[in-house]
Formats: sequence, structure tokens, C-alpha cells
Amino acid sequence: MSEKDLNQYYITRQDSTESNARSYPRKFPFALAKAKGSWVEDVEGNKYLDFLCGAGTLALGHNDNEVNQAMIEMITNDAPLHTLDLTTPVKDAFVHTLLSLLPPELGNNAKVQFCSPSGTDATDAAIKLCKTATGRSSVISFAGGYHGMGQGPLACMGNLHAKTSVNGLMPDVHSFPYPYAYRDPFGLGGDAAVKAACNFFERTLKDPESGITKPACVILEAIQGEGGVIPAPVEFLKTVRRVTKELGIPLILDEIQCGMGRSGKLFAFQYADIIPDVVLISKAIGGSQPMAVVVYNKELDTWTPGAHAGTFRGNQLAMKAGTIVLNRVSKPDFLADVTRKGELIREKLRDLQKRVSIIGDVRGVGLMIGTEFVDPKAQKDCIGSLPASGEIAGKVQKLCFQNGLIVEKGGRNGSVMRCLCALNITDEDLSKAWSIFEKCVLEVDKEYK
Repeated sequence: MSEKDLNQYYITRQDSTESNARSYPRKFPFALAKAKGSWVEDVEGNKYLDFLCGAGTLALGHNDNEVNQAMIEMITNDAPLHTLDLTTPVKDAFVHTLLSLLPPELGNNAKVQFCSPSGTDATDAAIKLCKTATGRSSVISFAGGYHGMGQGPLACMGNLHAKTSVNGLMPDVHSFPYPYAYRDPFGLGGDAAVKAACNFFERTLKDPESGITKPACVILEAIQGEGGVIPAPVEFLKTVRRVTKELGIPLILDEIQCGMGRSGKLFAFQYADIIPDVVLISKAIGGSQPMAVVVYNKELDTWTPGAHAGTFRGNQLAMKAGTIVLNRVSKPDFLADVTRKGELIREKLRDLQKRVSIIGDVRGVGLMIGTEFVDPKAQKDCIGSLPASGEIAGKVQKLCFQNGLIVEKGGRNGSVMRCLCALNITDEDLSKAWSIFEKCVLEVDKEYK
């Protein structure tokens, strides 16, 4: 077999054996052979800059030297690798490192629940925790939200495509408007849109005729990820926290994608200077290995032994690697560099936006950045926004891949290109990625002049 046929060989075999639910191989038709830092290499020797990084999992990029060495030492020293929820010195160090890096008001009064190693299970565990502690059943989530693919998290999801064909999802979930300046659900835009979302949230929860019983919890992302990289305004987060506290409703902050330094702070909710009752953490927390945890105020800890479990909740490699990641990404200099690089990218994107017709909005915080593509030939809505175009975003994505850059879409109709690169990406690699992206956007834009 020719080396040039290897990618197709593996893709064909994958197509014949794996579930139709697979998604990334449809966008990136290659088979990976090597990965280091911000680069991956396929079986044919082609190299790509990776701006997906395991959907934000690889905060320090692929095969970080310090992380790998720590895991090698554990494996070669016969350390226990699978421990259920038994404790070890590695686990103890991880837990106390994590709690020490949280805002003191939470970290000094918190418990940690290790789950099955996915964000989906962290969401399920948190909802179960809040329902158990409050004795209530209803849940409030937000349009555009994404919390995983299990039956409970799916019920809380904004995206209808994934949930429409699944019957019997968790009942009593109510979706509220989320502030989204470019596509304001209230048709107002600007500061008025934020105030409307705040007022709607507060008035509905305090209205005895709202039709919604007092919820067991409210769950939201401080920066929506899959929903299109939409940062929640500080005023909105403060309002949600104030109202839920006044009414005795546990507030869950899903930091699975926007946490662990990606926003330029260790956790994105810190921009609003609020203290949630529950924090969901997964993806980057395991240092490339699978792990998910729920950190919550100990007043909610009314569970009985075994009330929530998971066979692989004792992943020692993930705890060892995760401690290293926590210590590195929490450093002020590291976070300042994430902020610097994010501002640089957004500045370039806004300049590019002025030169093309297909970019409607640029937004984000730190290295969690979204570029929303629109159809420039369509009619604007009531606040002057053009329709989202997944077709145009798809063309840009495909062209980027052909030019050596892996970048993923999200948002309404798949119209938002997302930056999920390694947080420690070098300026040189950042510049290379930008050159590819700019070139591809300009080329696609020519079709719509």
C-alpha cells in the first residue's frame, strides 16, 4: 500500500466498524500517528496545527514533557492506577491543590465528588446532588447551553438537533434566555439585552404565576462553548447569583470547557466575582487523561454512601497529571499570557472582520474565542444581524484543514469557528495558525463579493 493511501485506508476501516454517531472524522478525514505541543501528524506524514486540542482538553498541548514524565514514573514504580474512591497520596495532593486554588469562600467549605470520567457524568452528579439536597425536581438551564450527552444533561441542552429524536428525557427542565448580544432573544441588543435577560430571570423565579415550581438548581456556563463561545455579561452572572441565593436555589457553574485557565482566569465565573454552590470540572483537569469532578458547598452533602459512583473515578494518572496542570495554569504569569494571546487574536479577527463580508461577530475571553460567520447576501434581522451561515463556516473549516490547520465549529447552525488551542501555544505557532486562517477566510469571502 502506498503511503499516500494510508489515511483513506484507516478512514474506510473506521467507517465500516464504528458508530454512525462519530463526528470529527467527517470533518478531518485522516488517521493520527504523532502529536506534540500544538502539532499533530497523520499516518502519511502531513503535519497540522491543532486548534481543537481534544475540544479544549489539552491545556498544555499534546504530550507535555512534565506531565508525561510524571505518568511514566507512576507506571514504572508500580503505583496503583485504578483505585475506585480509595485515597492515595496522589489523590490527596490533587484534592488539596484544587481546593486551595478555588476562591476561599468556596474552597474552604467544599467537598469534591469524583465521577465517571466525563463532563456528562459531572452534570448528572451535580443535578442528582441538588435534587437530593433540596427535595425538589425542576431544573433551570439556558438556551445555547451544553452540559453533555447523557439523558439528564441532554435535557438541559439548548441545541435541538441532538435531543429531538430522543424520547423520555429528564422532565421538568425549563430553558431560559441567555444574553447573546449579536442575536438577542428579546430583539433589543446592547445593554438593553442584558437587562432584559436579568429582569426575565428574576421576575420569572419570583412570580407566583410563572408556572415553574421552585427549582432544585440552576445550571449555566459562564462562557457558552458549544453554543457559540458566548461570554455571559458580568451583570447577568451577578444577577443569577443574587437571585438564586435569595431564593435558596443551588447555582451550578459548568466550567468543563471554559475553566482551567482558558478564559484568562482559572475559572471563568471569577470575572463576575461570584461564588457558585457547585462547580463542574472536566476536560483539562485530567492533564490529557479522563477525569471529571464536582466541587460543591458541603451544605449540599446530604448523599448517603454509594449515592453516586463510577468504576473509573479513581484514575491516578489523571490526578497526578491534573495536579501538574493546576499548578501551571493557575500561575499569574501563565494566565496573563493567555489573556495577552487572546487579545492579540481578537484584535486580528476584528481587523479581518472589517475587510470581509462573511464575519458577523467576534467575541470571547482569553483563548476561548468565537468567530461567527454570516450570509452577507441575506436579510438582516430586527437588530441588524445577518443570518448565521454554517455553510460558509464549513467552507472555511475545510479550507483550513487542507492548509494544515484543525479548527472546530459550534454555535447556531454550526456558524461559529472556535479557538480551542493549547494555552501555552508559542507566539510562532500562533502566527502560523493566523496566517492560514486569514488566507482561508479571504479566499472564501471572494465567493460572496
